[in-house]
Amino acid sequence: MIRSKLSLLPDGLRESARLVERGRSDRFTSSRRGERFPSLSLSVRRAWLEEYHPDHHADGKRLLQVGSAKGQLVATELADCLESWPRPTLLQRRSWQPDLTTDVLIIGGGGAGTAAAIAAAQAGARVLMATKLRHGDSNTIMAEGGMQVADQECDSPLLHYLDVLGGGHFSNDPALVEALVSDGPMVLRWLEQLGMSFDKFPTGRMQVRHGGGTSRKRLHSAGDVTGLELMRVIQHHANQMPAITVLPFAPAIELLTDEQGRAVGAVLERLPQQQTVVVAAGAVILATGGLGRLHLGGFVTSNHYGATADGLVMAYRAGLPLRDLPFNQYHPTGIAWPEEKAGLLLTEKFRSLGAPLLNRHGDPFVYALEPRDITTAAILRECRDYDNGVTTPSGRVGVWLDTPMIDMLHGQGTLEREFPGRFQEFMHKGIDLRELPVLIYPTLHYQNGGVVIQPDGGTDMPGLFAAGEVTGGVHGQNRLMGNALLEILVFGLRAGASAARFASTTRPAGQPGLFHLEPFLEELKQAQIDPQRVAPLLLPVYGAVRSGN
Repeated sequence: MIRSKLSLLPDGLRESARLVERGRSDRFTSSRRGERFPSLSLSVRRAWLEEYHPDHHADGKRLLQVGSAKGQLVATELADCLESWPRPTLLQRRSWQPDLTTDVLIIGGGGAGTAAAIAAAQAGARVLMATKLRHGDSNTIMAEGGMQVADQECDSPLLHYLDVLGGGHFSNDPALVEALVSDGPMVLRWLEQLGMSFDKFPTGRMQVRHGGGTSRKRLHSAGDVTGLELMRVIQHHANQMPAITVLPFAPAIELLTDEQGRAVGAVLERLPQQQTVVVAAGAVILATGGLGRLHLGGFVTSNHYGATADGLVMAYRAGLPLRDLPFNQYHPTGIAWPEEKAGLLLTEKFRSLGAPLLNRHGDPFVYALEPRDITTAAILRECRDYDNGVTTPSGRVGVWLDTPMIDMLHGQGTLEREFPGRFQEFMHKGIDLRELPVLIYPTLHYQNGGVVIQPDGGTDMPGLFAAGEVTGGVHGQNRLMGNALLEILVFGLRAGASAARFASTTRPAGQPGLFHLEPFLEELKQAQIDPQRVAPLLLPVYGAVRSGN
């Protein structure tokens, strides 16, 4: 069948795709027998990570010279943001008379920020949610695969807890992991009550799948648009709550503190008008998401347009501790061809349903459901050391994800049913995933490190809370698939409730200002950091992004 479609592939891909097709029947037979590519030993996993994974290389990194993480080795692109100056107009301003006042200010309008808004409003707080773009424009809606929750008879939060710790190489904060897995069943019920459409059997029972590095099937999905469906229902719910006001196209550019070191608001920038807005608040929640649009190491990214590490920058200037900064997730199966889709994902659910990873000879080289960092290292190893990658006309390199195996294993119509988004997207390009494999290569996907938080979402600064991808500790050095969507809801709800409680029970704040900036600015001067280096970036700058290959 693939031969009739080979003309759609460039010359350099065509012969390799033919080799993939020739071996498909043998792989199908092996899979039906229960055979699979052997898992790696712990020693081999560690060796591959240290040799091939970008997190473990000094290339493209430098030591931080200032701030609470001084001396840590982090990606140069992130270091340049953290060691940056505020906008000159802020430093010249002397009055911080508020333009708006609220009980709880939430910075970010993705899944974590929206969940926090709902919880804070339910606790009786007036909520202002300031979003960089539109409400919902976030990494949440980019999430395809699903959400892990231990709700099956053969599973338990304890087993989920152990999987999360193992996936993070036991570097996670155990208290945060306990909160994540303990709240999971409650969050799942809550989403169902809000009307989220999960994949179910005709009996109404939840369908669950394996994710990489999991000991049980606990991945709950909504086709391959799980994050979009999740955002749909919580955004609708938030929009029905009179206590929540959304201010779109208004990213934060600096926190405001009082003389006692308490967070008392933030300065926003209205993008259309290019005007600043001062917001006074009883409590502040950072829910700004990740850093993919910094393109660490030149990698393409699956992240949405506004993911530029803004929350990390503001928290770092405030002297808050950050953790696990060197560790970022490179999703193994970013699209490498067609090249206009480079970096977008083919969710791990493809591999969960039996699509293997194959090199240019059509040979498997790693068990497809190893944890993500291991699978990424294996792909980089295959392409770089063994020259077993497939090269596109522009010079990108990748390996095959053999999607036609899914319908062979599970019956005709499975691909179209389980992956409606990607299936239709590729069909619009004339590419049928039932007949052609897809060329893939790792893409920058997730920020594992971030602001140190407590289980209630609190930070080391009174009045400042955080939730979602801007935080660190839940996943440690590596995140397992499906735990991000759970994290944003668990800690979004916790942070929202905690912030509302803080705002209602704590004495009124002092005069707002930039008191927290004084020691950091002095460090910048001492380190002779270029005053032209200004952050938050707010939006990415393009023109010199390398391919990442």
